Amino acid sequence: MASGIGKTHLACGFGYALIDHGVRVKFTSATHIVQSLQQAREDLTLAEALTRLDKYAVLIIDDIGYVKKSSRETQVLFELIAHRYETGSLIITSNQPFSVWDRIFDDNMMTFAAIDRLVHHATILEVKGESYRKKVSMKRREKADN
Repeated sequence: MASGIGKTHLACGFGYALIDHGVRVKFTSATHIVQSLQQAREDLTLAEALTRLDKYAVLIIDDIGYVKKSSRETQVLFELIAHRYETGSLIITSNQPFSVWDRIFDDNMMTFAAIDRLVHHATILEVKGESYRKKVSMKRREKADN
């Protein structure tokens, strides 16, 4: 899925609608949450950090496809997915289809297990189209040329 087609905007829209209905929602980038969870692991407080996230019924994790593929990063990401499985909702945006998530997780078994947990109760939306930012840029250029 291309960049700039509205995945984050759509996820935020779902988040705001849930908030309007009294649901606690947290939005974070995948990079930020992975770094926070890695720090918690180093501080030996990962379990507490995951439990603190339980106060949110829905976690929106943006741009999971940009998480670096290191063992430490993907392990805490997997631990988050496993922790939320069956207990809390996740909305995840990604520019990568599941077929290439082995680029995100450094272990094939972990990749399969993460996807398996995510899709079990999931509604999957595939957003297609041209980049909104690219369209705006092209229109600006056209106006400037005229």
